[in-house]
This record gives sequence, structure tokens and C-alpha cells, in this order.
Amino acid sequence: MKVILRQDVEKLGKMGDIVTVSDGYARNYLIPRGLAYFASEAAMRRLEEEKRQYQRRLERERVSAQALAERLKEVVVTIPMKVGEEGRLFGSVTPQMIAEELHLLGFSIDRRSIIIEEPIRSLGAFEVTVRLHPEVIATVKVWVTSDEE
Repeated sequence: MKVILRQDVEKLGKMGDIVTVSDGYARNYLIPRGLAYFASEAAMRRLEEEKRQYQRRLERERVSAQALAERLKEVVVTIPMKVGEEGRLFGSVTPQMIAEELHLLGFSIDRRSIIIEEPIRSLGAFEVTVRLHPEVIATVKVWVTSDEE
């Protein structure tokens, strides 16, 4: 059965692609979940309008993500951690910890969008990447301090 994808479907195709799938997969999974249409001329016209709306929405999201990235440049997150000998941490700083601290500062950032290149296991200042949008990446400065004072 030929269907037109309404959204990107992993291992199948991108939005707007016409793909051939089994009848059961189309009727029981793709179409009920709103991921695809039956391939027809009317569906193609409807999909073109959805694509235009999707592009406008992506552009709005990109602009707001850029504004958020500019605000995040100025942010410094301080995370107190338990420290052992030689300044090594018990455990490491996780994206969840950073997301919680950002939330306390008034930023709603999902922990899955915070990318830590290497585990943070020592005291000091670190740069952490935050993916706000497929085209917008921000960096946040993270200070890891000792909670014993």
C-alpha cells in the first residue's frame, strides 16, 4: 500500500515522502497515529498545506530558540557537589542537575537537550552545550563547587 508520510518516521522516511508499506502497518499503525495518509491527489494537496504550516512553525520556533540562546549565554549555573580527596567528585554532574538549576533560574530546558561531552567529575568551570532547536545550539557555563563550606 502506498502512503504519504505526514511526519518523519524513523527508518521509513521523511515528511512528504511516498512510501510503500504493508497494508497492516499502514492501517494499524501509521494512519491511526496520524503519521500518514493514503496516497491520493487530495492527500498530496493537503500535505502541501501542512508542509507550509510546518515550515512557518519551525521558523517561529527557530527565532524563539535564538532569543533563548542569547539569554543563556549570560547564564552561569552553580552546582554544589560532595567532594572527596584531591577535588574529585562523588559521582558526576548530570544533565538532570543542570536542567533543575536552570529551572530555578527561570529557564525551561529539557534534560535531554543538554549535552555533556565528557562526564564532569571534578571541581571547576565547564562549558555545556544545549540543543534548543535542530539549527540552534547554545552554551551554558557550569561552575561545580564543593558543598562543604
